[in-house]
Amino acid sequence: MIATADPILDLGTELFEDLYRPLDSGRWSLLPPAMVLTRGYWSPPALVPNVRALTRDGDTWMSLTPLEFESQGIGVHYASGHVAIFGLGMGWVAAATALRDSVTRVTVVERDPDVIALHADLDLFARLPDGAGDKIRIVEGDALAWRPDAPVDLLMPDIWLPLVSDGRVDEVRQMQANVAATKIYFWGQEMEIARHARAAGIDLDTAGVAQIIANFGLPLVGNDLPDYPDRIRAAADAWMQGRWLADLQENAE
Repeated sequence: MIATADPILDLGTELFEDLYRPLDSGRWSLLPPAMVLTRGYWSPPALVPNVRALTRDGDTWMSLTPLEFESQGIGVHYASGHVAIFGLGMGWVAAATALRDSVTRVTVVERDPDVIALHADLDLFARLPDGAGDKIRIVEGDALAWRPDAPVDLLMPDIWLPLVSDGRVDEVRQMQANVAATKIYFWGQEMEIARHARAAGIDLDTAGVAQIIANFGLPLVGNDLPDYPDRIRAAADAWMQGRWLADLQENAE
């Protein structure tokens, strides 16, 4: 069992409830707060008040829910130095990262000018405490083509709408070929570790997770957490919904 008092989720997220207001920008909308019944990435369902959400054409792309916090919390936990975030969304990941004393610079790469315009109106980062927003720079660009102008200590890509999608590991490899980050945490990486482990017949224990990460050829963070295999299994049980790889050979073809 994963403890309720989770050190990975010490993100200061209660701060964000007061930093959002309803806004529209092109096809995007920040919605008024609502109470929703939802489950976390690895935690059980709960009734959550004051949920803020970002939608595009009515589809929810990001929300301040346990799913979002838990599925990004490991990346924020490991953030230090120069962090590159692919996908701006609601901006809470960039904000939570910039609030860490260990982080000196945050570069957010976003390709949709309407999302960037929404944030220019919202002015979220300028309202962070202690000038943390001064660390953040937004760049309009393509996550699969962007190259940094300075070494990147942590790469955090989150450009996908579904939690599980084919080809994600290869896309992250393409990003890493351009960025050469020291560490990586990508959204949904636990799903990919679980899918590839099952397809290869590898146990989801610490050794098995390390083997899958080594097979990816990416410097992923997380496996030094003593309960990381438990988190992977809990997330996969909750969210995989039958979207497993049949086997690695079939997926490669």
